[in-house]
Amino acid sequence: MPAVKDPTPVSPSIGAMNSWPGYARMQSHQILLYLLAIAAGVLTGLALPAAAPALQSAINPFLALLLYATFLSMPLTKLAGALGDIRFMGALMLANFVAVPLVVFALTRFIAHDKALLFGVLLVLLAPCVDYVIVFTGLAGGDSHKLLAATPLLLVSQVLLLPVFMYLFAGPATTGLIEPEPFVRSLLGLIVLPLAAAAITQMITRKYSEFAVVGDWADYLMVPLMMGTLFSVVGSQIHGVAAQISSLFQAIMIFALFILLMVFIAWAIGRIFKLGIQSLRAVAFSGVTRNSLVVLPLALALPVELAFASTVVVTQTLVELLGMLLMVRFIPALIRQKSN
Repeated sequence: MPAVKDPTPVSPSIGAMNSWPGYARMQSHQILLYLLAIAAGVLTGLALPAAAPALQSAINPFLALLLYATFLSMPLTKLAGALGDIRFMGALMLANFVAVPLVVFALTRFIAHDKALLFGVLLVLLAPCVDYVIVFTGLAGGDSHKLLAATPLLLVSQVLLLPVFMYLFAGPATTGLIEPEPFVRSLLGLIVLPLAAAAITQMITRKYSEFAVVGDWADYLMVPLMMGTLFSVVGSQIHGVAAQISSLFQAIMIFALFILLMVFIAWAIGRIFKLGIQSLRAVAFSGVTRNSLVVLPLALALPVELAFASTVVVTQTLVELLGMLLMVRFIPALIRQKSN
């Protein structure tokens, strides 16, 4: 399997990584390594369900370090310019807050009678991801830099619009369901802090060249950090999903269909806005990837009669992770072909 490279500009020292033992081999086999991490998570979660709380607590640290390493490879001084790309931002907003709600509404009509299932599906599919989507986009050669710049806009928009969509699609019982706290916590812990740490690191390495090795190590550790993230997410959640797998069949079908539909719909929207290939890939990943790790606390806080919704949210995470790896493998060829 060929290597999937992120074209995002990196710090000058990163080029030295090619000579490090195992680096090239790790890069060329990264998708296989991610699948192995998922498989290990499945085996661990099923064999040691008592380990789930520890694995759950490891998710955010792994994710924060992964995002720090990703941000460190970006020219952060150019973020303001990326935010000014009106066509990209317009395509992103149209995909996430017009196309996605229409697709979700259509896909959920046959489960509207099952409130817990409906709540879980709506809660997770209506909220666009703002964290690891940046990493997956970079792996597929998408413009992760612009996606990072769009993060505050995506986060504020979903906090404001998610209650509206939930009310329209599920009725007045959803009033007061959406609390901003998990979104704010995610923004601070998974975006602001890693971003600030990366910016400070870049300033130090520009002034003191001897610290350039920090960027080398960050690049070297990105694959292991992604593996740790995947292992923690899957290992912490798989036991609960496996215990109710027969009840989750409809949700799994919806999540798989959502990925398939939104890849092509987001691509079409990007084409309408005449985006370049890297921006097209970024819009496609944003249109597909959902904010499951952030909305899970909301699902866990639902009344007992809706407790199944949290399992639905977790299921979407597992389906999405497999979908992301397939997209990383095939989106570069697909969008290059479709865009020519």
